[in-house]
Amino acid sequence: MTETAKRTLLPMLGHTRGKRSPVTCQLKCGDACAGPECNSSPNGYFRDIASAALTRRSALGLGAAAAVTVGVVGATPEAALAHGRGHSGLSFTPIAPVPNTVDDLTVPEGFDWSPIIRWGDPLFTDSAEFDPRHQTAEAQSGQFGYNCDYLDILQDRGGRTGVLVNNHEYTNEDLMFPAEQREDVQLVARVAMAAHGMSVVEITRTEVGEPWSYVRGGFRNRRITAHTEFAVDGPAAGSELLKTVDDPTGTVVLGTLNNCAGGTTPWGTILSGEENFNQYFKGLASKEHGRYGISEEAPPRRWHEVDPRFDATAPGYVNEPNRFGWIVEIDPHDPSSTPVKHTSLGRFKHEGATVRIGEDGTVVAYSGDDERFEYVYKFVSAKKYVEGDRAHNMTLLSEGDLYVAKFTGDTVAEIDGSGRLPSDGAFDGSGQWLPLVVDGASAVGGMSVEEVLVHTRLAGDKVGATKMDRPEDVEPSPQTGKLYMALTNNTERGTEGKAGPDEANPRTQNREGHVIELTERGNRVDALEFDWNILIVAGDPAKNASAYFSGFPPEKVSPISCPDNLAFDSEGNLWISTDGAPSTIGYNDGLFKVGLSGGNRGNVQQFLAVPQDAETCGPVIHDQERMVYVAVQHPGEDGSFEEPRSYFPDYVVETRQGDGEWSVARPSVAQVFAVDRDEEPQFPGVVYDKPGREHNQHKQRKNGERGPRYRGYRGKATPETKKAARNARHSY
Repeated sequence: MTETAKRTLLPMLGHTRGKRSPVTCQLKCGDACAGPECNSSPNGYFRDIASAALTRRSALGLGAAAAVTVGVVGATPEAALAHGRGHSGLSFTPIAPVPNTVDDLTVPEGFDWSPIIRWGDPLFTDSAEFDPRHQTAEAQSGQFGYNCDYLDILQDRGGRTGVLVNNHEYTNEDLMFPAEQREDVQLVARVAMAAHGMSVVEITRTEVGEPWSYVRGGFRNRRITAHTEFAVDGPAAGSELLKTVDDPTGTVVLGTLNNCAGGTTPWGTILSGEENFNQYFKGLASKEHGRYGISEEAPPRRWHEVDPRFDATAPGYVNEPNRFGWIVEIDPHDPSSTPVKHTSLGRFKHEGATVRIGEDGTVVAYSGDDERFEYVYKFVSAKKYVEGDRAHNMTLLSEGDLYVAKFTGDTVAEIDGSGRLPSDGAFDGSGQWLPLVVDGASAVGGMSVEEVLVHTRLAGDKVGATKMDRPEDVEPSPQTGKLYMALTNNTERGTEGKAGPDEANPRTQNREGHVIELTERGNRVDALEFDWNILIVAGDPAKNASAYFSGFPPEKVSPISCPDNLAFDSEGNLWISTDGAPSTIGYNDGLFKVGLSGGNRGNVQQFLAVPQDAETCGPVIHDQERMVYVAVQHPGEDGSFEEPRSYFPDYVVETRQGDGEWSVARPSVAQVFAVDRDEEPQFPGVVYDKPGREHNQHKQRKNGERGPRYRGYRGKATPETKKAARNARHSY
């Protein structure tokens, strides 16, 4: 097949609007919206919900349960609120929305930015230097991977060293390889397999609050790829549904794929969600494969031509797709440890998983299934969290109960799909966690525990879960314990033959998404009932009358669309990153701060905007240090190697490339830092070109002369690069 012919095979061409690209649709999720509806169950149709209308208006008590995420271990809500309240220091003037033709990372006045690490930067002392014209799988397996997503910065004691952990969701071969190489299936597929997965990278800085540099040759540095060995645990480990000719035990899986968002546990491990894994497999015309979007058609990535395990029609490999779609857990501090796939949390297209610990030590993990009309899930551990016992705590996700959410509105009769606010002044209601597996037994008729966990979507269908508008990140607030759910969008809501609007998903053809706030009854993590309300119905109030911000004056907010990943700062504010801002917005994706209480509730303020075609991922907010981190994914997605539509982050044209710089788009982790202080920020740079300490004493402490420059990058995008990016042809 010629390159021209291949590029025309974009099923979403003509159906996407604004910044969302048909190329992104194909590479990120395998054109999920162009295929048949994976969820054909009758759950959540408007006529069914209308018959279940309730009248409820009870106060949302917080109780005394402990809310714990990302290391806020053992803090009560009151203590967590006191910690850092009034001491954030991250004040800023919101930026104006940035048109979606601008190739730059835009930050507020008083702030600058720089990349910490970029696609292709070498991680080990013996890693090959990045050369996009001469790539190999071996070289890529020792370099920082491609499209960045979930991100965390884990500081060591003292705050001057730490580790950066990042997912690599998918690859865009049109941007990664010159045209003459793209038909070499063996080369392209094997490099892409090495560019997937995760990276663990040591970082260092001169002082707390200063920008970071990554450490080439750091003791904890690690690449996890499509070939890394994973252990399988939980009730489905060893199941006949997981066995293949290569793994007759059903307990060892090679690789992790399409790693999207994740979570950091209070015991210091990283959770990562395997999302759109279906696009890598050729499958069967079966109910089980079809429910996950796997078809008999040959996938465009053509990995099945290189590695037989990606062809589920081949003898012995029918179960290989069942070995993906899990939550994986890695220990970022031990590069020799074996990562784990947790079957107890169920198999679906996990956006990620986030952990909360109750007052009695009960651990729960929340996860959204990121596809239109899919569900929200909750796992409750069988064992209790033990302070200081890391080995024990690393077993907490291996055994427990699994539930799926059902939402009920309290003004159902008023929901007509327009997004009009009900007469009671809120989109709200109650809900239940419907059991799937309880006390080691299946709660779903006709399905065994192993079947429930491997075919979790089918189990959710059977019990009557609520179809949601692409449930992505689900984050518990460390301060209050309330959950926040990003529903990115669903343009099929209310269309012919599809589920109609309900109070939890109140707009037909919901292009711009919304955010739900959920409170467990009594604020108990193991509660089986909850109350909920919609915090934000996204959109530009000047263009979309249904945009809603919890009563905050709409003319005072920053326009926001397609909420994706969520985070919190020390003051309890919610931060939202966006993905796929449509034509109704017309702006680049960005990162937004949102107030959650008092008169500031619903106040949306834009902090940054990512470059043309890019998505904002994995926000990390260290507001007390006045630093913010984001993963910039698929910059210039619609371009090509020969004609980039983004030059992020090096911002050089080919004739002016410096050492280590390339005139191609490079997905990167960026740090934003305040510069309105007495001195310019200091970077380690050559200061660390000396033997390290302890485990690193025989390794170089710097990232090399070809690493990111040791200065701010604000203004690095020149008029020349901006014009070249704006005028570049689309790749389709």
